[in-house]
Amino acid sequence: MSTSWQNGKLLAFDLETTGVNKLEDVPVSFALVMFDEGAIIESRTALVNPGRTIPPGASAVHGISTERAMEEGIPMEDAVEEITAALVSASENGTPVVGFNLSYDLTMTDARSRAIKGIGLRELGWAGPVLDPLVIDRALDKYRKGKRTLDLVCGNYGVVNESAHDASGDAIASAYVLLAMAEKFPEITAIDAAALTERQEAWHQEWATGFDEYQRSNGRRGLGPDDFFWPISTAIQ
Repeated sequence: MSTSWQNGKLLAFDLETTGVNKLEDVPVSFALVMFDEGAIIESRTALVNPGRTIPPGASAVHGISTERAMEEGIPMEDAVEEITAALVSASENGTPVVGFNLSYDLTMTDARSRAIKGIGLRELGWAGPVLDPLVIDRALDKYRKGKRTLDLVCGNYGVVNESAHDASGDAIASAYVLLAMAEKFPEITAIDAAALTERQEAWHQEWATGFDEYQRSNGRRGLGPDDFFWPISTAIQ
């Protein structure tokens, strides 16, 4: 029997948030979904009280209003404690954390931990591994045209997201996309998750450098300093 990471435990993780700034915005919901041998064995989701107004644009995407989040959400401190504890535990057990564009969710978690506890994920003991379908897809199918949103990438790999823009739905879909990628690109299952994490870091750097140069050469805004770092931005540390 194969001992590849695809046949073991995977912790799918996703946040819904107040906006797109991973350093300044905050979570309004989270999902932590544990897979084993490709099946869900445990799931935890919760609304989070953001302690601030959720902009209408963000609410339009995930459907969570300020009123609902403040009335039903758990305190931000409790949410950050629960998320960081789950991520550190996964790291200690060698369980890969999975998520689409996971640097956004991990960096926001790291930023909130620093704001509340004064220390980030790495200082708490988190060290990966990380498996990000977006990074892998960009590297292994780099010439495919079109945007690479989760919805579109799901379609490309034959995955149906039953609850798009819901933390649980997006976390689960991300894991299924990763498993579909493992079937399409078996070479990524031939190396362990830690080595694949290092490879993704190099892939992200290559993509970020090329994309930034392309944008700037066409008179468009390039990437911000924090966008070159993966899986957690260290630009401000």
